[in-house]
Amino acid sequence: QDIAYMAFGSNGEARVYVHNLEGNQREAVGNFPGMTFSPRFSPDGQSLVMSLQQGGNSNIFMMDLRSRATTRLTDTGALDTSPSFSPDGAQIVFESDRGGAQQIYIMPARGGAANRISFGEGSYSTPVWSPRGDYIAFTKQGGGQFAIGIIKPDGSGERILTSGFHNEGPTFAPNGRVLMFFRDPGGNSGPSLYTIDITGRNEQRVPTPGFASDPAWSPLLS
Repeated sequence: QDIAYMAFGSNGEARVYVHNLEGNQREAVGNFPGMTFSPRFSPDGQSLVMSLQQGGNSNIFMMDLRSRATTRLTDTGALDTSPSFSPDGAQIVFESDRGGAQQIYIMPARGGAANRISFGEGSYSTPVWSPRGDYIAFTKQGGGQFAIGIIKPDGSGERILTSGFHNEGPTFAPNGRVLMFFRDPGGNSGPSLYTIDITGRNEQRVPTPGFASDPAWSPLLS
């Protein structure tokens, strides 16, 4: 029933809002001048995880929506960004260049040691956890190609589903078996939404009234 998002004011400052769909009301929950990635809800809806830039690096932070207290989860000289909760709320997946190139890492939801799970060539970004917990989807860039792929949380079973120019922003359907992403072929075509299943088959374009990008699938509401 709620959507969290970031918006830039006239002064360029990023502010995080929570918009309630039932009451059609929005509330600013914090000002974050160094916001680098959109906030994501915890599975219980009580917290937000986000990436904040400070100087030449960025780190992962958690905000408790009840107290508005913000806790820093990573503290490195690297670019830690694009956090996403596991479906049980126990872990967070994120991307970091702490090893020299953007790769995928997993850490406890309350912070702590992070384990790297991707080791392929190129760079990995925009990781997002499957609602079933069995896969993490990502964008992989290398050789002039942008691929959408999946990998298991233990780092095994990496699979590229589709590849081309500027595919990005995967998001899982509630059943955990279909991904939506956007593709921008360049030129005057503009970005469009696509779906593909986790076998890499059945790729389909999703009709939209105009250009569309950065999809986010809602949970399945009971």
